[in-house]
Amino acid sequence: MRFLATDIAGVVIVEAEPHGDLRGRFARLHCPVEFAAAGIAFEPVQTSVSTNPTAGTLRGLHFQPAPHAETKLIHAVRGRVFDVAVDLRPDSPTHRRWTATELSATNLRGLFIPQGVAHGFLTLEPDTDVLYQIAPAFTPGHATGVRWDDRAFAIQWPFPPALMSPADAAYADYDA
Repeated sequence: MRFLATDIAGVVIVEAEPHGDLRGRFARLHCPVEFAAAGIAFEPVQTSVSTNPTAGTLRGLHFQPAPHAETKLIHAVRGRVFDVAVDLRPDSPTHRRWTATELSATNLRGLFIPQGVAHGFLTLEPDTDVLYQIAPAFTPGHATGVRWDDRAFAIQWPFPPALMSPADAAYADYDA
């Protein structure tokens, strides 16, 4: 695995190094030993998947505040997404900044998102599935988010969303 720093402290692009033969490819998406060697302590306790049949589906920007904050490792296991992380940590030098990368089943890239950073994505093609590895486990009743189009972040999405949940559409602008 290769670990590539982004413009936001703690947000890391994780590139798998697949091995291929006549059968196809094999790649590790997470290894606690390799993550620790890269200075990232992450041992997920929950794995979840979101299925997204429609291109242009937007999910996010989601986070859970302390003391229920989550760390996530995100991969697209089918299709492609424009994956976004927004720094909401008030004491961070990159507070309110965002970074994005394309995750796909083809590129096997992952995005590591630490606590205090919101996450969202826009599907770039139909039938896209996104795998989440999370620590600690999700705590119901504490999930929240901020607007995907908040001017405080000025995220440059590749195109406007075609579909989002009423909850995601109703999030307030970030005020911190």
